Amino acid sequence: MRLVSANLLNSSSMNILIENAESLEYLAGNGEWTKNVAKGKNFEATGNAFKTAKQELIGKFNIVAYIAESKQFINLDHGRGKGSTENGDVTSEAVAAAQA
Repeated sequence: MRLVSANLLNSSSMNILIENAESLEYLAGNGEWTKNVAKGKNFEATGNAFKTAKQELIGKFNIVAYIAESKQFINLDHGRGKGSTENGDVTSEAVAAAQA
């Protein structure tokens, strides 16, 4: 088992982000998706990020911690958003339900 230094987890430059597992993009503050990790929306807690990700029209997602000082990513959690189907595609029904 790989251990993570306590200093790393208490870093003031650690961001908790939602990553689209298929496109490898991060949810930005404006609700758009970005490849630039610095523009990803930072959540104060993994639970908040997970709850938000479950509402997004995406399939698989990861909740990741990004430590800017060392440019490291730590996978914290994963799940499926509202756009999730058996094969991971976003269905027209899911889009309609989210817009209602």
